[in-house]
Amino acid sequence: MVSNRTYPSTRALQVIVMIAEQGSTTACARALNMTQSAVSKQLLALEEMAGAALFRRTPYGLSPTEAGRIYISEARTALGALENATLRIAALGSSPNAIKLHILPIMGDRWVIPRFASFAEAHPEIEVELSTFANSDLINQADAAFRFGEGDWEGQVQHYLFGRQVALVGAPGFIARLGGIVRPADIANFPLLDHRHTPLRWSEFAEAHALSSFEPGRITHFGYYALVIRAAIAGQGLALVPRGLIADEIAAGKLVNPGNFGFVSKHAYWLTYPQERPQRPAMLLFRDWLLAQVESMPPELR
Repeated sequence: MVSNRTYPSTRALQVIVMIAEQGSTTACARALNMTQSAVSKQLLALEEMAGAALFRRTPYGLSPTEAGRIYISEARTALGALENATLRIAALGSSPNAIKLHILPIMGDRWVIPRFASFAEAHPEIEVELSTFANSDLINQADAAFRFGEGDWEGQVQHYLFGRQVALVGAPGFIARLGGIVRPADIANFPLLDHRHTPLRWSEFAEAHALSSFEPGRITHFGYYALVIRAAIAGQGLALVPRGLIADEIAAGKLVNPGNFGFVSKHAYWLTYPQERPQRPAMLLFRDWLLAQVESMPPELR
């Protein structure tokens, strides 16, 4: 029996996942090396196939609708499964100079990729594959994984990178317009931004600054850290962000850290790999390069 059902292309699935991560068709096009017109056509075709809008336009970019969140979740699963299969097949005859890494999108976009040219120039013989699709099989197939947490993954060698130093940030004009921030308690006068899947919570900030009666007002939740930072820059609210991810924005004056307020979190970014798996020379070279990059960061950003 021949089915007339139409299925989305992998490119279309990549497009909606990247739009969700980046918040715009322009940023998606740049990340996937496509034209903005091609991205828009892929999105439109997928919405027609689904019979529903997958994104809505907001002041801080494109945000998934309820239908979009469902589709994006399944798209990530499908793409992750395909990538996992590809990695497993490639591993059958993989080169000793090829390493495969699982990386968190925000970590890749804001920290690893801007620094990666120095590694590529020093070691042109090493081929590095970066995957952002998170499922346990894919992470286990990778040579190493970037993770966010307390550093308690059983059976893993764990190298601390950065992230414990968390800053309260917002756009300077936005903070001034709402009366400024002199004391930590003043954040009660502001709308707040939050990453739904990252355990940096406003309750931690309140506890660190002894705000026993703190009750946050309006909080806007996001599924991706890139959108939290984008919304903070656009003056949509205050955010809690690891200092190492926003050093450039603070230096440029796009974001400010009033009163130098923040807290030291138990959660941070780590590089991990299985204890029982012998590491190839290429992987060890990447690890040493990465840790040297961390060591060169100012302590207040780590």
